[in-house]
Amino acid sequence: MRMRHHESLLDHLITNFKKQFKKYKVRKTGLALGGGAVLGAAHVGVLKALEEFDIAIDYISGTSIGALIGALYAFGKSPQELERLATDLDWLDISKFSVTKFGVLSNEGLGELIKEELGDVSFSDAKIPLAVVATDIVNGEKIVLREGRLIPAIMASTCIPGIFKPVDHKGRLLVDGGIVENVPTSMLRGMGANYIIGVDLTTTHMQTKPEDMLGVLLNTFDIAFKYQTKIQLSDADVIIELDLSNFSLVDTKKVPDLIKQGHQDTSQLFQKITSH
Repeated sequence: MRMRHHESLLDHLITNFKKQFKKYKVRKTGLALGGGAVLGAAHVGVLKALEEFDIAIDYISGTSIGALIGALYAFGKSPQELERLATDLDWLDISKFSVTKFGVLSNEGLGELIKEELGDVSFSDAKIPLAVVATDIVNGEKIVLREGRLIPAIMASTCIPGIFKPVDHKGRLLVDGGIVENVPTSMLRGMGANYIIGVDLTTTHMQTKPEDMLGVLLNTFDIAFKYQTKIQLSDADVIIELDLSNFSLVDTKKVPDLIKQGHQDTSQLFQKITSH
């Protein structure tokens, strides 16, 4: 009887410990970086602010420009290094003239940039577990890329339909992931996150008059993304909605200001959060 009582007490203590551990379990933070063309430079400011508030990122996901910034960060680039890269980056650095029946440009230059900065790495080499989103242009399926070589995955996620030729990746024709999930929070809990931060570049953004075909396409996507992003962000614990209403999707001269805006908006938000 004493043994059974002892076992019963032990079981009770174990059960109580599990409840308490679950209640106070260690936070595992997942960060989802959304797409938004040149507006994506603001992600660099977001990362700077998060580090200043000692918010460690345990998992990271990205779509389009968010996939590029997220990948560079996941592989160890500091916000300061990312600021240098973003400031120096020119559209011509990542685009190559390549007329095909699917597009007039190739983003192979982006692959060369990644190779120069990181090497021809695989997802398994990342310091922070990483996922990027692309779209199968044949059947509309959302493709979450988490293994294999990084370069074709980022090229696929950033491939603007109608401008860049689709990326042939393992037998699939892949294009920009923003079509299916522009702020990719959905996979983070499955990766292990129990606290999700989503960074939205487009909800408050106002379109400007397009000056060329690229501007028309980007405005089209931007409008469409606004309506689906709010639904997609329902799984996030914190939503960073950056006020980028005064910025263009294509004006690279504003990159330093975008970085400052991302840092400012994120800092203000977390000051409010930490003061409560």
